[in-house]
Amino acid sequence: MSPKKSVTALDLPPVDPLPEATQKYFDICQEKLGMVPNVLTAHAFDIEKLNAFTGLYNNLMLAGSGLSKLEREMIAVTVSSVNKCFYCLTAHGAAVRELSGDPILGEMIVMNYRAAPLDDRQRAMLEFAEKVTRNSAEIEEADRQHLRDVGFDDRDIWDIANVAAFFNMTNRVASATDMRPNDNYHAQHR
Repeated sequence: MSPKKSVTALDLPPVDPLPEATQKYFDICQEKLGMVPNVLTAHAFDIEKLNAFTGLYNNLMLAGSGLSKLEREMIAVTVSSVNKCFYCLTAHGAAVRELSGDPILGEMIVMNYRAAPLDDRQRAMLEFAEKVTRNSAEIEEADRQHLRDVGFDDRDIWDIANVAAFFNMTNRVASATDMRPNDNYHAQHR
């Protein structure tokens, strides 16, 4: 049996024991996902930071939105592809494969969303997310109008921008700390 791999390159062990609410959350993850995602374990050295991270993540990725869960995961993967974030490409690539039921689509978006068979709405959404990632200061009203023209409303545009921005932040933290995805993600939904 090999020694347990570190979640990040930093020596920041989780609080031990975890507070009851945190342990309950981790138990739910284990039950539903078959694992506690390493991103949660990485944040568990500081419960306030973990709670802030999970609160924002859950709001952006799971709460009500004009964007489907799949579309939000597609944004996560597109941003992570631009940023070359190993953790998020692995974890959210698995989510795209699961939610779409299409392992080829998941891999296409991981590599280059332009190669994927997307409708005009999805392509515009991912183009905008890419522009948020590469050149957010260059976004103009024409970019927002293009999203409106393919069916997004202003709330949807807010959500696209926020999901893209969230993953730009998390990609940078994951890369800077050498955060490693759970091995389970690699084989999921293929």
